[in-house]
Amino acid sequence: MKVLIINGSPRVNGNTSIAIEEMANTFHAEGVETDIMQVGNKDVRGCIACGQCAGTGKCVFNDVVNEIAPKFEEADGLVVASPVYYASANATLIAVLDRLFYSTHFDKTMKVGASVVCARRGGCSATFDELNKYFTISNMPVASSQYWNSIHGREPGQAGMDEEGKQTMRVLARNMSFLMKCIALGREQIGLPETEEHVWTHFIM
Repeated sequence: MKVLIINGSPRVNGNTSIAIEEMANTFHAEGVETDIMQVGNKDVRGCIACGQCAGTGKCVFNDVVNEIAPKFEEADGLVVASPVYYASANATLIAVLDRLFYSTHFDKTMKVGASVVCARRGGCSATFDELNKYFTISNMPVASSQYWNSIHGREPGQAGMDEEGKQTMRVLARNMSFLMKCIALGREQIGLPETEEHVWTHFIM
């Protein structure tokens, strides 16, 4: 089992990293390999809707997005973590996710997704919902925990004092590990769900 963890914070070893480390330690205890990539401090532009990826299967901008893509394809699960800015995720992370999910053609069905958010105080639920939408449009089951997947801290290191937040991360990692193992077993014994050709309905004909 492999999990790709995308850290959307621009701060290396910041409060978002504390949540990720709590999960990574639990994943390792569950026998799940982790690959952590920090993108919040990268120079990433947003999608320009050029359509080039339709033919190439990768983004026309050859940056960290194309580095992440093969790791995502290989992984059994994806964790996306972000600090909260104006009740939203870091804009750099959103640019990465928009381009990553749109430009890649591989089937994401039954890869398990989980989002993690970190805030001083408010905006966690809105950011959590925002990030989960990438999974739910891609046939990806979403892992849950005992509380919404959030941790709190303002100054560097303060998230380490959020005992409930850290426990939420550990429970999330255990639940995600269980789901990935069950899906792998199900794939072997009963196969993936039947697929249909995608029907596109446009509201303006």
